[in-house]
Amino acid sequence: MEDFHSETDGSQRPIIVFDAMCVLCSANAQFVLNNDSRGHFLLASMQGEVGSAIYRKFGIDPSQPDTMVVVTGEHVRRNSDAILSIYEGLGWPWRMLSIFRIIPRALRDPIYRFIARNRYRIFGKRDACWLPTPEQAKRVL
Repeated sequence: MEDFHSETDGSQRPIIVFDAMCVLCSANAQFVLNNDSRGHFLLASMQGEVGSAIYRKFGIDPSQPDTMVVVTGEHVRRNSDAILSIYEGLGWPWRMLSIFRIIPRALRDPIYRFIARNRYRIFGKRDACWLPTPEQAKRVL
């Protein structure tokens, strides 16, 4: 697969792959763009070419995803680890939410997967993919 990471100071920026049709997921993407003042993260919709290629690389069917992912190089975080890594990457004060890592993954992930499976029913589904503002577009692959 082509390397979709952007170099910043010699390091790879994490890419958040999310469901742009999901109201909750796209709200989270907007939250990241609005609160990531350092420009740490890039985003890719699973409906787009880059996002679907990343999903396939890690064995996730982009048409039936069961998780969002945060990818840095060859390292992928899924489920609740992905969410917590986003808050860690946003810096202070959001980094405080990483305290939830004390809860074992075996307890966190079933809650995450329940919400992921029912995201459209609980939060709704957009008629069209969310699109970033022109200012945000440079951070969306």
